[in-house]
Amino acid sequence: VAAPDGDPRPTGTLDRNDSARRRWPQPSDRHLALLVGGLVVALVTGFGLGRIGAGDERSTTGGTGAVPPPGTPVAAGQAMSTVDGHRHVAGTGPHTHPGDDGTSQTQAAGTTVSAGGYTLQPVERSQPAGVTVNYRFRIIGTDRRAATGFAVVHEKTLHLIVVGRDLAGYQHLHPTMAPDGTWSVPLKLSRPGGYRIYADFSVTTPGGSRLPLVLGVDHLVPGAHSPTALPPPHAAVTAGPYTVSMEGTPAVGMMSPTSFRVVRSGTPAQVERYLGAYGHLVVVREGDLGYVHVHPEPEPVDGAVKFWLTPPSPGRYRAFFDFQVDGTVHTAEYTIDVR
Repeated sequence: VAAPDGDPRPTGTLDRNDSARRRWPQPSDRHLALLVGGLVVALVTGFGLGRIGAGDERSTTGGTGAVPPPGTPVAAGQAMSTVDGHRHVAGTGPHTHPGDDGTSQTQAAGTTVSAGGYTLQPVERSQPAGVTVNYRFRIIGTDRRAATGFAVVHEKTLHLIVVGRDLAGYQHLHPTMAPDGTWSVPLKLSRPGGYRIYADFSVTTPGGSRLPLVLGVDHLVPGAHSPTALPPPHAAVTAGPYTVSMEGTPAVGMMSPTSFRVVRSGTPAQVERYLGAYGHLVVVREGDLGYVHVHPEPEPVDGAVKFWLTPPSPGRYRAFFDFQVDGTVHTAEYTIDVR
């Protein structure tokens, strides 16, 4: 029997301690055992912590977070949940459409023509001023074919938003889709200049899930363009026969309560449901025309239509509040300075 390294006994000798050596590890073996055991404990502990972290993330995105007290701004990403791919404050119902990458991160959308493997492909890129044309486009999918599997969101399969690059000329339209995937809608643009057209929709993926997206493309009306100056911020504006006041101070990175109160001759108006909600809020950022689409609480709060708005960055924005009274849809427009 060979003696261990450093053992002074001659090779081939045995004593009564050899059986004990076979039963108990040598010092070097004990050190190895402790090292291996420590690694196993570390791996198990890390796995457990990972499971705990995943559980925390699910509770955040799954809607188990507490609802913020009325009027309390909520940090972006806090107490969020997902329904049909859209984002909203847990337990409250309002939600914001996603950014260009289709994730739940708070950001402006519509700054790209492609996102999530889908591309907005217009048939026409320009039209004459003051003439109604049939605006046509397709949503090209990951298979390079026109997508036709769209989910109904807010009573429509696709919402088309049009606004001038000077943030004037807002329109909220609902095209119809032909069997070949070509969408069309009558569109009239009265002033020459550049416009941004946003397609806001959710597609049904091959796996059966919903992917919400907002894609944007430029559109041109040839002619001499005279940009409209952005009006200064005002808390109350006129929309048809109604005065609509905006309450709240949106802040970057915070889900801030923003409410709209509609009155006529000093008397509160009875706001009706429009596209499944008591109002819709589209906010477009000056410059790159980044787009945010927000939906309100399921019911009016203290007589006002309440949203949770999260501006993605400092800057000036133009907010468009669509509401319906007596079967007629009106739009109240605001300039918002976000600092």
